Amino acid sequence: MLDTSFSKAYLLCCATLILIRWTESKNVEYVTCGTVAKLYNIDLKVRLHSHDVKYGAGSGQQSVTGTDLSEDINSHWEIKAQTGKHCKRGEPIKCGSIVRFTHLTTKKNLHSHLFSSPLSGNQEVSAYGNDGIGDTGDHWYADCSGDYWERDDDIRLKHVDTGSYLMASSLSYGRPINGQKEIAAVKNPGPFSTHWRVKEGIFIHKDEPNDFHSDYLHTEL
Repeated sequence: MLDTSFSKAYLLCCATLILIRWTESKNVEYVTCGTVAKLYNIDLKVRLHSHDVKYGAGSGQQSVTGTDLSEDINSHWEIKAQTGKHCKRGEPIKCGSIVRFTHLTTKKNLHSHLFSSPLSGNQEVSAYGNDGIGDTGDHWYADCSGDYWERDDDIRLKHVDTGSYLMASSLSYGRPINGQKEIAAVKNPGPFSTHWRVKEGIFIHKDEPNDFHSDYLHTEL
């Protein structure tokens, strides 16, 4: 009788641990508030990139390009709530949420507006603002199909102000950003390279302590 009770208790304990580990593994599959990651265009195989180089025409703001270099530090973006709002670090991002992408190196936000892009003549995409503070032109809908944005999702990013979609162009710049692809936005996403996936980065877990800088656990890719 004792052996039978022990076996049942042991099996229940094992089942509970498996359920906990499965739940935790599902949690860390989400893209979360505070995530710092690279955005990879799955069609043209370039990462969303920026740097302290301004457009020579159009808005004259900081340029945003696509690079095929996976190790470039200037391709990291922090995912935040829209301007004037906050999200809890580690909270999974719901599909359809409005988010900002702040460039980690220059602290400017991924931005768009009704200027023409330099190469293709589509809608210009730039980096704008100071220390992560900009305007509504920095807002993007996370256009994914489930309840939450998952790491392996191929999503579209729809610009809130203009309704255009973030895309990578097959056209390349010359000097001083030789070989990098144009990034722009388009109203009709169908024929363009508008699918993005998170790649290398730091993903914050929501069930860890609130002190992001010292105690938060994360996974790195």
